[in-house]
Amino acid sequence: MFLLLAAGAARAEDPSGDKGLTTYAIAMHGQPALPADFSRLPYADPQATKGGHLALAYQGTFDSLNPYNLSAGSTAQGLIGNVFQSLMLRSLDEPFTLYGLIAQSIETDDARSYVIFRLDPRARFSDGVPVSAADVLFTFDLLKQKGRPQQRDAFGRVKRAEALDLMTVRFDLSGLDSEMPLALAMMPVLPKHGTDVEHFDNPTLKPPVGTGPYVIADVQPGKRLILRRNPDYWAQDLPVQRGLFNFDEIEIDYYRDADSSFEAFKAGLCDFRQETDAGRWISSYDFPAVRDGRTVKESLPYGLPKGMEGFAFNMRRSIFADVRVREALGMMFDFEWINANFYGGLYRRSRSFFDDSELASAGRPADAGERALLAAFPGAVRDDILEGRWEPPITDSSGRDRTMAQRALALLGEAGYAIKDGVLVEQTSSRPFAFEILVQSRTQERLSRIYADSLRRIGIYANVRLADEVQYERRRQKFDFDMLIAAWIASPSPGYEQRFLWGSQSADQEASYNLAGARSPAIDAMIAAMVAAKTHEEFDDAVRAYDRVLLSGFYIVPLFYAREQWIAYSNKLAHPKYIPLFGVTIDNWWQKQP
Repeated sequence: MFLLLAAGAARAEDPSGDKGLTTYAIAMHGQPALPADFSRLPYADPQATKGGHLALAYQGTFDSLNPYNLSAGSTAQGLIGNVFQSLMLRSLDEPFTLYGLIAQSIETDDARSYVIFRLDPRARFSDGVPVSAADVLFTFDLLKQKGRPQQRDAFGRVKRAEALDLMTVRFDLSGLDSEMPLALAMMPVLPKHGTDVEHFDNPTLKPPVGTGPYVIADVQPGKRLILRRNPDYWAQDLPVQRGLFNFDEIEIDYYRDADSSFEAFKAGLCDFRQETDAGRWISSYDFPAVRDGRTVKESLPYGLPKGMEGFAFNMRRSIFADVRVREALGMMFDFEWINANFYGGLYRRSRSFFDDSELASAGRPADAGERALLAAFPGAVRDDILEGRWEPPITDSSGRDRTMAQRALALLGEAGYAIKDGVLVEQTSSRPFAFEILVQSRTQERLSRIYADSLRRIGIYANVRLADEVQYERRRQKFDFDMLIAAWIASPSPGYEQRFLWGSQSADQEASYNLAGARSPAIDAMIAAMVAAKTHEEFDDAVRAYDRVLLSGFYIVPLFYAREQWIAYSNKLAHPKYIPLFGVTIDNWWQKQP
């Protein structure tokens, strides 16, 4: 990626001898969309009324209030943004742009060899203590030692961090990629005076001290969290926060699964729901509150790349080591029949890790720039994928496509498997081909059982196992599974974070999202090309080449996506008409006045 600073930024020279640009915002692609004197974010309504109560329903449970360490247990959702905020705020209407918040300005040079944050002197923690450079350095050191794997890796590469004065922090980034100033800008600031360093990686239910608009008012472990708006929130009048965080109180209840949370919504126990199941959307929203107008349904567009969801193969298991096996198993997922019979045809089959965007490789041949990047890795991309001809298998929608089954068995035969007495076995050992699909919801369970039935037609036995939230997360983090359903949300500005999704370095890193265990020099090189790109064209080429390498690995069985967001909510709520690039955010909603 490449980084440009806001127009009108001032050239500065500070006591450290740096001669960079000081500005109110920083973007990875082009210029920030908003001028220095902007009055609000485009998706915030400055006339939104303050007050009222918002009830939300989340799936799962929690035993910790620390979202910054994976070993600290299952963390309560809803803390980041509400209780904890970062040095700068990411705009949800631009691919990757940050505007000043705790840090009122940012400075860096053309080479991105350093970054300086100057803190807003008004910034306060929720207990009233001013935020200082010492808190920023404390947070940096703590997360470098005990934070999430991505933070430990990124912060560990910073050459030096120092306070230039009480309100100014400088980081030496020499030799690092151009995304590092933004990665640091998204760092939270934790209070040095109110953080238990010794027990930071232990589960805790002690309400934390943050810099955000809310404080934790009540905790019922694993069941409920109540956030109360801080009347003394220091940033409430800043343009970057105007029209946001409008409810006086947010109540978050936790439910075991999607079905129970939906029943709670139907009963009026929560005010907002984003639906992700097309079957439920088309068949289960005809209840009294919808019919009489107390509950509102909307389908809203959003502009993000649609990402990828699919059955992920754990290649740490020997049965999935052969790419022909993975491709063959993908042929047995009958999207056409499933979409027609369960989802009313509302879904589209995923063809790319960046569907519905200019970053997707599907349907277009690789250009000269992509081919140059891939030239050092012969065979890393299949010819049909390189030429843009590849599509996920298309069945006859009968649910029993014989042609597709024959193609799958042919590939499995090449990989050393054969049908014996109706069971697919490895020819050298006579070991049956069997594995487990780990799921965490009834929706996943139903889809997995349909897929397992299709696999049984070619002699493969797939056992579907439904696990509770805690067990599921433990097994996922330790890669203790054969196959599971996962989603890779696509950023409009992918970069360094991709190393933790598909990079070789994360294949054996516990709790990383490299679920497949991919170890590919071509993947690593394409990620490096992304973060090193200096022009828009170089960046697009790198991402599309990356997409082609991932598709060629058949690391997952692609599922499907919706082109719209489906939401339902209480008619007492209101939201701006303008929907940002990232889609619906509850942060800009408010309660109508009676």
